[in-house]
Amino acid sequence: MVSELLQQVRMIDPVTQTDRIADLLITDGVIRAIADTISDYPAETIQHDCRGQIAAPGLVDLYSQSGEPGFEERETLASLLQAATVGGFTRLAILPSTQPAIDNPAMVAWIKDRYQTLQRSPDLSAPSSSPAPSPYLPSLHCWAALTQEAQGQQMTELAELATTGIVGFADGRALNHLLLIRRLLEYGQPLQKPIALWACDPNLAGSGVMREGYESILFGLPGIPAFAETAPLAALLECIAAIKTPVHLMRVSTARSVQLIQAAKAQGIPVTASTTWMHLLLNSQTVGNYDPNLRLAPPLGNPADQEALLHGVQTGIIDAIAIDHTPYSYEEKTVAFAEAPTGAIGLELALPLLWQALVASGKWSALELWQALSSRPAQCLQQPPPTIALNQPAELILFDPHQSWKVEASSLQSRSMNTPWLGQTIQGRVVNRWIGKSEGDSSSSIR
Repeated sequence: MVSELLQQVRMIDPVTQTDRIADLLITDGVIRAIADTISDYPAETIQHDCRGQIAAPGLVDLYSQSGEPGFEERETLASLLQAATVGGFTRLAILPSTQPAIDNPAMVAWIKDRYQTLQRSPDLSAPSSSPAPSPYLPSLHCWAALTQEAQGQQMTELAELATTGIVGFADGRALNHLLLIRRLLEYGQPLQKPIALWACDPNLAGSGVMREGYESILFGLPGIPAFAETAPLAALLECIAAIKTPVHLMRVSTARSVQLIQAAKAQGIPVTASTTWMHLLLNSQTVGNYDPNLRLAPPLGNPADQEALLHGVQTGIIDAIAIDHTPYSYEEKTVAFAEAPTGAIGLELALPLLWQALVASGKWSALELWQALSSRPAQCLQQPPPTIALNQPAELILFDPHQSWKVEASSLQSRSMNTPWLGQTIQGRVVNRWIGKSEGDSSSSIR
């Protein structure tokens, strides 16, 4: 029997709206006691002085990308899961953007078998840089492709895929064939699985590489207009309103999109939405240093977009913050800004940077941040959210908001380093985690 006592830790739980200082006793991975002070505990209990640290439910990532299979030089499943663990994520959902794509039951089975192999490998389930690693990897969930090879042309066998333990359906790419979208929503409705769509019109985006506006003119870079997102979003919302199949709207990045989603929710249209963590922290003004790691899809918004997204997440108009971890090798990203592939890593960086920018600054409460990173993403995946409850598996993390560390190859678990924070010292790190499988989670896990 292994018992650990977290003494005088700040306990944050958005499910129960708890933010208090308490003692927390965990025995064999199960929460056994929560009290102002715990004096009755097993003799061999390991005691941790947790003053100044935070115990909170594990984070849930709605969508990220794995290199394996097909692009192992960017990221393997092992390195992806290690990065998620170190970053505080206890649940991770990957998009079907592998090679081959996750568009058939055989590929889902391959991912499942690979994950189970990693679970049995003790050297992979305990990240080396972690001060106190978990004996378990995060639960891994797969989005299956809506269309064959995720190319937006021909529908996959949705009903067959729905029986394989996937979390839902998403291409991770823009779908602009409205008749195909209609059929996907109609066929997907009885399957009762989340469907995630990204509103983006590549024809309207053209050759743009950043958000159109004052900064794109100033920096001499071709711009992507906001209506490259809002025009297809408006059309998509009309389809959802008519067919009434619930949809998760990925990668929301404009102020106008927030308005459209707010109006849609007010009308009872069944949508949830997410933006990415970097769109909350940065805006188009940052692109002035031409760092190729700032080339994202969708592009960073203008300052007004950033403020609207922050307000949208804080108020729940935008339900969740996604990481959209997108690894690329050094060679792929070390090119001119306009030639760089879109995307950046983030699983190990999101929590400390969001905490410092939003919570430590006093803009958000700790509960508001944890809602957006944990409980509401789980709800978008139709899963019970992680919570701190007596006699339940401990799916929680211990976060030290004061610990500083430098972002460099030796401190990252990810195989890739495509982040604008490379070489910088940041504050805040997950120092321990307990990754339990929540009840009711098996229906969408590939374990």
